[in-house]
Amino acid sequence: MSAPDRKTAEVRRLLEGGAHPAVPAELAAQAVELGLRMLHRRRVVRRLLWLLLAAGVIVFLVWASMAQPWVTPPSTVTPPVDGL
Repeated sequence: MSAPDRKTAEVRRLLEGGAHPAVPAELAAQAVELGLRMLHRRRVVRRLLWLLLAAGVIVFLVWASMAQPWVTPPSTVTPPVDGL
């Protein structure tokens, strides 16, 4: 018997067995509350990341408009003077 077959047989044996353990009555409410907290936390984190991305884009655009990296810098070398 391979490992997956053995595991499947073990699970079936446990499910078909006798009494199941008692589940606390408030377990469903706690699970719902935990799930809602996790969703809220994920939503807040996602919004903060979008806000951070937007701020980064704005900062980049302001820097690019001030520094103008696409413009070639002026030459610091003067051309030679001929005819003197």
